Amino acid sequence: MTTRVGIYGYGNLGRGIECAVNSSNDMELVAVFTRRDPSTLKIASKNVAVVNVKDVASYQDKIDVMIICGGSATDLPEQTPNLAKLFNVIDSFDTHAKIPEHFANVDKVAKANGHIALISAGWDPGMFSLNRLYANAILPNGKDYTFWGKGVSQGHSDAIRRIKGVADAKQYTCPVQSALDAVRSGSNPELTTRQKHTRLCYVVLEEGADAKAVEAEIKNMPNYFADYDTTVNFISQEELNRDHSGIPHGGFVIRSGSTGANNEHKHIIEYSLKLDSNPEFTASVIVAYTRAIARLHKEGAVGCKTVFDIAPAYLSPLSGDELRATML
Repeated sequence: MTTRVGIYGYGNLGRGIECAVNSSNDMELVAVFTRRDPSTLKIASKNVAVVNVKDVASYQDKIDVMIICGGSATDLPEQTPNLAKLFNVIDSFDTHAKIPEHFANVDKVAKANGHIALISAGWDPGMFSLNRLYANAILPNGKDYTFWGKGVSQGHSDAIRRIKGVADAKQYTCPVQSALDAVRSGSNPELTTRQKHTRLCYVVLEEGADAKAVEAEIKNMPNYFADYDTTVNFISQEELNRDHSGIPHGGFVIRSGSTGANNEHKHIIEYSLKLDSNPEFTASVIVAYTRAIARLHKEGAVGCKTVFDIAPAYLSPLSGDELRATML
């Protein structure tokens, strides 16, 4: 079965989705929807329509799953429920604290319109979430740890760029190696936010900007840097372009637990990712789950789902017989 896909939004994630869909033999990209003037948007695919978002309803019968590539702060809370009225949808909503609220909003609309939706697909939430669930189920007596990085935080980088006197910036989240080592030892340490991660910033100043003032504003920024040991490096635009143009990321999910009558046997479950391109990997996860919800819709499923609700076999293009013969 071929799944007809639409992409709603064409930033870094949308471009990654396009690549992942085109690499999947069982998917067809039908259209890319943009808030921009479609005539100004050049996409990588040939013979694929570029359409203004105001005309999205006209594609209701031409698309099996709409992949929504907006931001979690303001776009997805509105876009996903609205588009779930017209399509089966999937998004990568990643504001962890607001996932239950987002789920309820999307679930109500999807059920009312006979559609299936999947929210928060990606690597965290997403693949990391699955590994936390598996590890907790297997080792109920234990403790969870999640470390992110080394990787570019796009939100934190944007926060720096908004500071007066900053021309450009990239920020990396870095796990503290001593904290990682302590967790892997099975000692179940109690770790503060500051003990788990550091922030590493590369900043290009505007001409005449006060470097000390910019550095102080970065390091004291609440919710972003104030709770972390933060290093600020001032470099040229040429250095930033040369050495920091990528969007790498990754991290570790670790469950440290014990079994036995007296908890005498210690176990560590660890899942790690090292990603050259955060948006392209996120896109690859989303496309696998797009396949799953298209299949579930054909079976009659409706309402909102998360990665917790999807059986692994639905993600693969291989048949059940092929999976049992090659991967089990």
